[in-house]
Amino acid sequence: MYRRHQRESMTTTIKKIFIVAAAVATVACNSGNNNQGKAEFKALPFPDVQVPSMLSDRYEVFEYMAQNYWNGITDPSRNYICDSLYVSGVEQSVVEQKFADWIGVLNEISIEDAVKSVARLYDKALACERKNPSSNVLETFVTLTEKYFYDPNSPLRNEEYYLPFVSGYASYEGLSDVERSRYERDARLCALNRIGTKAADFRFCDRYGRIRNLYDIQANFTLMFFSNPGCNACMQIINALQHDSICAMIESGLLQVLNIYIDEDLQAWREYMPIYPDNWYNGFDPDFVLRNSEMYNIRAIPSLYLLDKEKNVLMKDVPENVLFTYLSAVSGTCVF
Repeated sequence: MYRRHQRESMTTTIKKIFIVAAAVATVACNSGNNNQGKAEFKALPFPDVQVPSMLSDRYEVFEYMAQNYWNGITDPSRNYICDSLYVSGVEQSVVEQKFADWIGVLNEISIEDAVKSVARLYDKALACERKNPSSNVLETFVTLTEKYFYDPNSPLRNEEYYLPFVSGYASYEGLSDVERSRYERDARLCALNRIGTKAADFRFCDRYGRIRNLYDIQANFTLMFFSNPGCNACMQIINALQHDSICAMIESGLLQVLNIYIDEDLQAWREYMPIYPDNWYNGFDPDFVLRNSEMYNIRAIPSLYLLDKEKNVLMKDVPENVLFTYLSAVSGTCVF
């Protein structure tokens, strides 16, 4: 039977996300010099970006930080030690924590500026690799971007952020054919249903056997909730969506929830029906298009998409906390 990966709990994931990543590369060095370097080397501090004092506007400060955050790490003149526990002389664990902090900066600016910042990081990491092949800067950011932006269990995942990096890396001349094929596929899947574009329409069958389409749903907001019966993470989302403010949005017609099952155990799905609210659209994919095609990149269950009135994508495979923060803010501005 087909099984789709289910997300871990948020608490477990956050704990894992800050564990130091395994060494991403071992550079070839003279063993004698390497041992000597380890004994004498002292880790360098992370080169924090210095914001010009002339910048006082909050947005401009965050934008400057986002664009210049990695200048020091990707400076080819930095000290290099032939040890994968360091990146440009900075401990790898420190770089990883700074990467997570950088995502917080990206979330304070527009998606367009955030994407530019990620693309800039790739360009600088690639230039660093070409200038000094003994560095592990590029390999480190390949690992970190995939882990934080694309891992289904990352509470910071964001395919829009991952796309410019993986698209660039897919064309890197240092990849094998197998590696290139893998990253090209990731880039292609990340480009599906991008934020700001029309969501791909599909048909589904409801509990009464009626065939409907995504675009038949009329509401200011449509929440697509890809779920499985018996999924603990799905149950947490179901409970959260029954919060008073969100329920008011649903009852008023401002928000509609499309709860979709994409696998084949329809008996389990029907047995779970009493759990699903009656004022949701609860259905399954009769054609297995969502599971077997590249219409949507559903890599894990649950997965959440938020669409606007015209079915433009507002949020794509969005972490639950980000979605609920947004809906709470929207509900606070609405009169029901």
